[in-house]
Amino acid sequence: MTYLEATHHLDYHHPAIQSLIAPFRELPTQQEQATALYLRIRDGYRYNPYRISLRPDDYRASVLAPRTDAHCVDKAILYVAGLRALGIPARIHLGTVINHIAVERLTEKFGTNELSPHGMVNLYLDGKWLKASPAFNKELCERCGVDPLEFDGASDSVFQQYDRSGQKFMEYTEDFGHFEDVPVDFMFETMARKYPVFAEKVKLGDVVKF
Repeated sequence: MTYLEATHHLDYHHPAIQSLIAPFRELPTQQEQATALYLRIRDGYRYNPYRISLRPDDYRASVLAPRTDAHCVDKAILYVAGLRALGIPARIHLGTVINHIAVERLTEKFGTNELSPHGMVNLYLDGKWLKASPAFNKELCERCGVDPLEFDGASDSVFQQYDRSGQKFMEYTEDFGHFEDVPVDFMFETMARKYPVFAEKVKLGDVVKF
């Protein structure tokens, strides 16, 4: 697997994805393309964890691209699809994180501040795999008192452990590894396992907003 192929969910031949990456095609290096696209995904989509879809096709890159908000998995899908369209090997990486700040609504709904699955990205540049997390847009970070997460295309970019005051912000607790396409069945199974009370109230095909 070269992690360059289009897939059912990473359908980067679609005009919506081609339009998304068009401004970056003429940049002179893949590093510059990757960092510019990272900022486009990070700040071009407002982070919104309060919409959860159990519709498999809602996790197609072409469906996500026209939206204005997205959660971490959505943004990871968009970034991977865009990177592959630019000829940069990339793959979805999933795990579990604990968010210590501004998750009152999530905690009320799920009974926990644990977010799972959490979506990240692995991309291959200059002979090595890097990690990138374009989830939290700059405006949200400013409201939460944490520095926006930057990516320079040369080193890993993973969530900030602490905010500017030294309070805990994000904590990684599980690593599910990487996937060549979006593993929607695994994602839905993980949500059901992690949030059994929530899972009892929803079914495949539902879209939940809260």
